[in-house]
Amino acid sequence: FRQELKLRDGAIETSAGPDGKKSRLRLWVDANRPVIHVEAACAEPVQMKVAMESWRTAPTEWLGADTILSGQKDHVVWYYKSQNTQVPQMLNRMIGAAILGDGLVSAGETALQSTEPLTLHRASIHPITAQCATQDEWIAKLDAQIAATNSTAKDTAWKAHRAWWAAFWDRSHIFITSGEKSHEVTTGYLLQRFKNACTGRGAHPIKFNGSLFTVDNPEPYKMPDGRFAPITADFRIWGHMYWFQNTRPIYWPMMASGDFDLMQPFFRMYAGQIADNLKKCREFYGHDGAYFVETGPFWSELKKVSPEDPADYTRHYYLPVIELSSMMLDYFAYTQDREFVKTTLLPIAEAGVTFYDQHFKRDANGKLFMSPVNSIEMFWKVNNPTPDIAGLKWVLDGLQALPEALTSQASRQQWKRMLGELPEIPVGDRDGTRIILPHDEPMVKGNNSENPELYPIYPFRLFGLGKPGLELARQTFKARKHRMMGCWSQEAVQAAYLGDSNTARKYVTSHLTRKDPRMRFPAFWAAGNDYIPDEDNGGNGLHALQTMLVQFEGAKILLLPAWPGKWDAEFKLHAPMQTTIEGVVSGGKVVKLKVTPESRRKDVVVMETSDFILPGLITPEMKASASSSCGGEYEPASAIDGDPDTRWASSTQQAWLEVDLGKPMIFSKATIREAFAPRVQAFELQAKVGDSWKTFHTGTTLGANFQASFDPVTAQVVRLNILQASDWPTIWEVQFMEK
Repeated sequence: FRQELKLRDGAIETSAGPDGKKSRLRLWVDANRPVIHVEAACAEPVQMKVAMESWRTAPTEWLGADTILSGQKDHVVWYYKSQNTQVPQMLNRMIGAAILGDGLVSAGETALQSTEPLTLHRASIHPITAQCATQDEWIAKLDAQIAATNSTAKDTAWKAHRAWWAAFWDRSHIFITSGEKSHEVTTGYLLQRFKNACTGRGAHPIKFNGSLFTVDNPEPYKMPDGRFAPITADFRIWGHMYWFQNTRPIYWPMMASGDFDLMQPFFRMYAGQIADNLKKCREFYGHDGAYFVETGPFWSELKKVSPEDPADYTRHYYLPVIELSSMMLDYFAYTQDREFVKTTLLPIAEAGVTFYDQHFKRDANGKLFMSPVNSIEMFWKVNNPTPDIAGLKWVLDGLQALPEALTSQASRQQWKRMLGELPEIPVGDRDGTRIILPHDEPMVKGNNSENPELYPIYPFRLFGLGKPGLELARQTFKARKHRMMGCWSQEAVQAAYLGDSNTARKYVTSHLTRKDPRMRFPAFWAAGNDYIPDEDNGGNGLHALQTMLVQFEGAKILLLPAWPGKWDAEFKLHAPMQTTIEGVVSGGKVVKLKVTPESRRKDVVVMETSDFILPGLITPEMKASASSSCGGEYEPASAIDGDPDTRWASSTQQAWLEVDLGKPMIFSKATIREAFAPRVQAFELQAKVGDSWKTFHTGTTLGANFQASFDPVTAQVVRLNILQASDWPTIWEVQFMEK
């Protein structure tokens, strides 16, 4: 027995039986028509029976039951009708299908069977969703769809189906050909793209919490009242709503993949809401402009938000319209689709910036004062949240860069004025280091596990390689409070934009290998904070891996900006101005490169990075030892590996960490990052001179980002000697460097 997913053909093939007498079953969902084909080729003539098993056999408190139609000659037909009579978009919504096939006749209301034994059998399932007032109206639409589908011969449809999938895989690829977990990461990347292709061209965007793959989830969900929800294909944690922050990771990487057709349902959903949102904003607030809610259904569901309303995760939250505009600006950069700018980008972007322009007052200096506004879901009802400032800056700059023929003079004047009125991105000191802050003073308590201060790195790329403030952004990333791999965490993408190949590789490996162990399919990602399969996890993995290979800034294309030297690869990705980049990477260098069109080759900058590590004297010969450790991942080497997410942990309160630099070196500065600070209460830095230790710096507390400068020291072996601590000390990283 063998079951195989043939990615190139977009089909599942199952074979069984001894060699020479195998029977084969092929299942494929037509890439061009709304039909599922099942084809059986048998070694000997056999009967075939096809039966429908209802998921909804009886009404529950959540759902009604399926309706199975009787009297359907040589067809099995069923549907489910929405029980929601309050929401117009759900009223009379009917989902269902018909089963029929060559030589298949009715065997009851829920089954078909062949009239005689044959070696070749074919059946087809024709699903349809429609809003219909009556059953007859729905059946008429189903019959019309079946007739249209069957007007194409099945062999012709199969050829066209295979051609679609071949073209899809020819658009782009990343194959990591050597290095740690190269096969697993490549598999995760390819299968996430496959899932996107399977689910990305329907009427609605891909759902982050399970997509269409919600059948047979293995874990019951315990509800707040203590009861367990039934695990069926109709259930998913976080329900039917679209969370913008969770949905957008699926769509950002589609541009570099060249999957522009898969992005249309996402754009279409929000474009379909803008007219109603404009009307509601005028009604609620008495001014122009519009925004999108962070959490909402596929139809518009804007509610009035007042400054005095209670704080909540998503209540005073207006950012999605700005990030969507940012994504649309990139879409235009890639496709050069001017019609898209006129019909989709500008109506949304102009509504968004106008909302911010008219909804918020100016401060005494004439600067836009956004308050109370959430700094994403993390900080509630704050002043001038960093994501909103960065987003407006990024989008307004992007709008001004559009061809003048596509924009009006009045809009350009508004954008220029607003840029001059934007407040500066908040910056402050933490443990003596300058970092970006999540919002203006006063600081408030966080309510989630997010890092809004990193939004100026991504999704709003104000900071990055070759841009001013790179060190500020790197220090901010280094000092981030919340560190999480997988799920909706975008740290892998942010690390790539900062050129941090080590962190990006570690995080992207987690994203693209975190299969739920109870599931068979390799890309059914563990739920994390969401649901199985966790699609924003896969989307972030795709985006990070692409960004490690290729980044762009205007017309410039950066190759290998954060690519680890230990990974070799073959790739084909898309870049702005209808450009494709194909290459082979070996040993951290591009050994083969093709740029289409050739005229764009002059814009390519090959960075040929190797493994990035945080600044410091780190060499392959470095070794670490300690007076004690908690073992496992907390060994002394974790404090000198250049990885900001691994640490040494002592098993005693007095302890020392010794670093052998491999050879004598000169250094005059030390950086130490303590975890769970402040534990250390007294310490000294020492250099080994002969058989004795010489102290060159003493201190009390360390903190999350301790830095010290001192007279130049020449030594090969250095020691952090912790004299006093309130608890077992643990250190993320120790580095010595030239001043």
